Amino acid sequence: MIEDNKEAPNRIPRATARVLALPRPVGLVLDWRFIDWRGWLSRQVAHEIEQRRLFPWLAVCFGLGILLFFQAEGQPALWAPLSAFGLCCVGAVLLRHNLATLCVLVALAALFAGFSAGVIRTRSVSAPVLAKLAIGPVTGFIEAVEDRETGKRILLKVTSIQGVTESERPERVRVTIRKGDHLAPGQFISGTARLLPPPQAAWPGGYDFARDAYYKGIGAVGSFTGATRQLDPPAPPDWRLRLAASVDEARNTLTHRIASAIGGPAGGVGAALVTGKRGLIGEPTNEVLRSAGIYHIVSISGLHMVLAAGTFFWLVRSLLALVPGLALLWPVKKIAAVAAMVGGTAYCIFSGSDVATERSLIMTLVMFGAVLVDRPALSIRNLSIAALIVLAREPEALLGPSFQMSFGAVAAMMALVPLMHRKQEGGAPATLIENVAAWAGRSALGLVTTTLVASIATAPFAAYHFQSLNPYGLVGNALALPLVSLVVMPAAVLGVVAYPFGLDGPVWQVMGLAVSKVIEVSAWVGAFSGSTLIVPALNIAALAFLSLALLVLTIPASPLRWFALMLVGLGLAFAATPDRYDIYVDREGAGAAIRNMQGELTLVGKPSGFVAEQWLRADGDARNIDDKTLRQAVQCDRLGCVVETGTRRAVAFVQEFAAFEEDCRRAAIIISKLEAPRSCAAALVIDRAALNERGAIAVRLGADAAHMRSVKKGPETHVWPGVKTTGADGAAQNTTAQESPRPARPVPEQDLPEEEINSDEPG
Repeated sequence: MIEDNKEAPNRIPRATARVLALPRPVGLVLDWRFIDWRGWLSRQVAHEIEQRRLFPWLAVCFGLGILLFFQAEGQPALWAPLSAFGLCCVGAVLLRHNLATLCVLVALAALFAGFSAGVIRTRSVSAPVLAKLAIGPVTGFIEAVEDRETGKRILLKVTSIQGVTESERPERVRVTIRKGDHLAPGQFISGTARLLPPPQAAWPGGYDFARDAYYKGIGAVGSFTGATRQLDPPAPPDWRLRLAASVDEARNTLTHRIASAIGGPAGGVGAALVTGKRGLIGEPTNEVLRSAGIYHIVSISGLHMVLAAGTFFWLVRSLLALVPGLALLWPVKKIAAVAAMVGGTAYCIFSGSDVATERSLIMTLVMFGAVLVDRPALSIRNLSIAALIVLAREPEALLGPSFQMSFGAVAAMMALVPLMHRKQEGGAPATLIENVAAWAGRSALGLVTTTLVASIATAPFAAYHFQSLNPYGLVGNALALPLVSLVVMPAAVLGVVAYPFGLDGPVWQVMGLAVSKVIEVSAWVGAFSGSTLIVPALNIAALAFLSLALLVLTIPASPLRWFALMLVGLGLAFAATPDRYDIYVDREGAGAAIRNMQGELTLVGKPSGFVAEQWLRADGDARNIDDKTLRQAVQCDRLGCVVETGTRRAVAFVQEFAAFEEDCRRAAIIISKLEAPRSCAAALVIDRAALNERGAIAVRLGADAAHMRSVKKGPETHVWPGVKTTGADGAAQNTTAQESPRPARPVPEQDLPEEEINSDEPG
């Protein structure tokens, strides 16, 4: 037996011996079968259900349906999403015993409900939009008047426009006038106006004023070219117009009273905080507040609504608590909540009921309504209910920065609330000084922490919509918000209460002192080096991943929220590699921005200052539009300009028809507000016909092709001449860009003078 064992190794085959002689791999071998990831996931989902955290995802699915609606082409039918919504609801009832199926069907029902809300809202506000330039007499009722540094801006409910039929006449127009001291809401006026269609986005992905104007019922913008006169109305205005005019007149009266009582830049800011009228704030003051990251205080939104309603709540509750009988026998807290809801609603109406103000009011009403039914006021569930109400009323709000930043900030702070409310170990402070010190420490820590969290949560939206970040916004908010919370807003409430008695003057002066300090702090913070950083516009992928990361971080109550870190990483990776465009073309062809050989944008033509600023910001370029370097690296004459790009391809900006013959032969890309001849051999021609069809255009230059995006149409690719591509049969072939047929002779141009183009940009 022993001998057999000794001889056993000698009987191993040679091939096996060679294998055994090789070194064995060293490493840790994991048996993934021992990791019960399904069980772990089931436990986390069960915890989410126990904490009632599935409901907030309904608001997310509802919003996703709205996004799908705005991506649809044309006018989607209403019956399709409503039918799908009904089928999902019926299926959810029938299959309610299967939890996974139930969740999927309810989520789909919410998605189709959001899509339906978009269709219904778009149809409900449908109104004519001016199709082309109109100059002539205009008559209508003044709905609102806003004072500005140089004149007034008027919202006019139109009754007639000369040369425009009733079926094509806009319902409302927004016009400016240089001298309009005699104008007041409710008047019926007539005057000669120059009207234009509401301008669309300056570049694909930029701010679309035309979309916002459509949902506000504004079908044209422009200005009065002369004096206006008041007329007797052909018929009395309806009650809605009378109510809107009365509220706006009261707002204007109080605005001037506050501004005159305070005086200076602080007067305009103080008036805006109370009435929402920001026209008296000078642009230098606006820039100071923006650079410090506290411009949000002049836009009546969540902060103002919470402070105003909170002041009503605190005053009523404190007064009732002074009476022992009421404090013991009456639900003082609920009575104060009702008073806060009434006061907040009145504040919303008086401040103009703007979209952001209405959203803030809904959030406030939901939270105080939770107090009435003995529910926690601050919860993700209440925030989701508020979001559903807001989106059901105004689905278009989802696309704007106000909704995204306000709900994102509140959600992030709500996720932080449980951490801030943890009880600290140790004995309670023994003396009054210790109590005051502890309260001050907690308040300071809470202010800094919430500001930091809100700043981080809203940074992706600020970078996407405004292409700017304020690194020192934490400092600005930490110094300014205590003044706004403790002095400015309580003084605003007291001033409005004292206003009917004529005793409000001293209150406004106290408020003005605090507002002046806020402006001083903003100027100090704004003077820091790098207080405002201009960053390239985020692409859709970066915004989507970062938004999803915020949702995953704030909604779940289980460790599932840690998946947000992976989403943040993906979002930052896309943000670190922005897709900059190489060419921007104005929607009217008045000018363009072209990336030169040095990698910077060069301006050609005469684009409006607003449009040029939008191009520079989208590119992450911090230069001012007056910077002389924007006109360098370009060769110009009276016929046009030529810029050589980094890809060694010439881009010609044609201003006179005589330049087409040479530029079409030498340049790779032609840009012009004129109609290019049919024989133009350039690879890509952006002329009058292309601009009418596509609107503003942006082009990204590649080695093989030019990739074009436009405001009105989807992406297009134009391959450079001579580049070999693969056809449908797999054979290589030379491809050139095919343009739509053009007339043999140019059409006489009837454009506006250069100084007239884009004269009424949104601001």
